[in-house]
Amino acid sequence: MLLACLIWSYWPTILELCAFWSRDDDYSCGPMVPFIAIYLILRDRARFGFSRARPCSWGLAGILSAQTIRFAGAYFGYASVERYSLVCTAVGLVWLVSGWRVVVRAKWVCVFLLLMVPLPRQVHEATALPLQGLASRIAEFSLESFGLFVVRSGNVLRINEDSFVAVTEACSGLRMLTAFILVAAVVAFLVRRPAWQKAVLVLSSIPIAIITNVIRLVATSMFIVYTDAPGAEVLFHDYAGYIMMPVALLFLLGELRLLSAISSGERALTVQRQMLHSLNDGGTEAISHDRA
Repeated sequence: MLLACLIWSYWPTILELCAFWSRDDDYSCGPMVPFIAIYLILRDRARFGFSRARPCSWGLAGILSAQTIRFAGAYFGYASVERYSLVCTAVGLVWLVSGWRVVVRAKWVCVFLLLMVPLPRQVHEATALPLQGLASRIAEFSLESFGLFVVRSGNVLRINEDSFVAVTEACSGLRMLTAFILVAAVVAFLVRRPAWQKAVLVLSSIPIAIITNVIRLVATSMFIVYTDAPGAEVLFHDYAGYIMMPVALLFLLGELRLLSAISSGERALTVQRQMLHSLNDGGTEAISHDRA
């Protein structure tokens, strides 16, 4: 009943989100977020303690706070605020029905739900434009490292005087960034690792996404330089975009192995220290016994 009321109240916002996901490729992964969150909760439902859940009236305070944020966003004309209030209201409902302990244990799933909300327009522009310029500069440096003559004018690369590559906003890497943050967050939920390693996995998704996007730009640029087939660069550009997610996943798997090696080294070092400490304690006791 409460879920039906939530959907009814936010139905225009939900429709707006669906339209946003369908027309903006940067946030095309948004529809997957709620279903992944449900899967993560069902997968570890015993850990969340739903069997011992108790309703908590303080959840009403959370719902009222979310509605205050919602109406403030509507009054001042910030559509993104109402979208975020949808997530806050859902958390308030869980708090009301299941209690504070369940909310605390599911806090990272609640944060994960925020990934389904598109960034506010000002934040989007402040992120996409620097990413676009960064991709252009790194691509210029990489192509020059391969021995090509590159002149960069804004976000347009002129290669060997006769080939031009425009790094458009769609090539800024924001699409790859939003998608790979989602993937890295899911991997962090699924693997059994210390909290610091999970945080490293999620944070590293940003440089990995930038690196893979630059790899795609460099590969596409070199294909344009050395291929004269008309329209082939568009086809290669699209296929290169599809390949980048598996490449980014390989980076992530390599990072997992590296973190495992670091943890194994730390455990081995700890064991050695304990052994040395035990030997030192044994030697001290032997000397004391001899003196006695």
